[in-house]
Amino acid sequence: MPIETRRGFLGMLGAAVAVSLTPLRPAYAMNAAQAQAMIQTAVDAVFKVINSGHAPAQMYQEFEQVFARYADVEVIARSALGPAGRGVTGAAFADYKRAFQGYIGRKYGKRFREFVGSKIEVGAARPLKSFYAVSSTAYLNGRAPMEVEWHVSDKSGQVRFFNMIIEGINMLASERAEIAAMLAKRKGDLAGLTEDLRKAG
Repeated sequence: MPIETRRGFLGMLGAAVAVSLTPLRPAYAMNAAQAQAMIQTAVDAVFKVINSGHAPAQMYQEFEQVFARYADVEVIARSALGPAGRGVTGAAFADYKRAFQGYIGRKYGKRFREFVGSKIEVGAARPLKSFYAVSSTAYLNGRAPMEVEWHVSDKSGQVRFFNMIIEGINMLASERAEIAAMLAKRKGDLAGLTEDLRKAG
């Protein structure tokens, strides 16, 4: 299976978008154990859906719920817009964020279904800049193990992940590039992008 497909499997566990984001608060309100525990809980939730045997449409909804519960959707969705996201507020951004969340659930949910029986072992957490990096190793059905690093903060008031680094690939940056391409086709029209995201994935 192509490397990009393998990376895609892990993408929603991150879901993702761009540039290393640094939470604004310099102090750690959370600790390493909390960051590690949150990632373990998120991984367990994803694999529960993967192994549920539910119909695809239901699984996509469940993956979206996992993303909403454990990812900092606000940060990820806004970062995905890049410069176009500056100053976007109110109903327009709320509609876009909901569409983005559903897009991520469908996009990666389709890939997750191929990985029944795989596993991710969550390792230690360490402070990095003003957030925590949690290491893990993904074992995908006998393929070579992949190192995955999760970036976790509590900027939103809750412990959430906002990015992943998979074999050196920044998943946040990958999603940002895709959203930028979609936005360019709409000539910068956020409402048009939002409508496209509702249908994509």
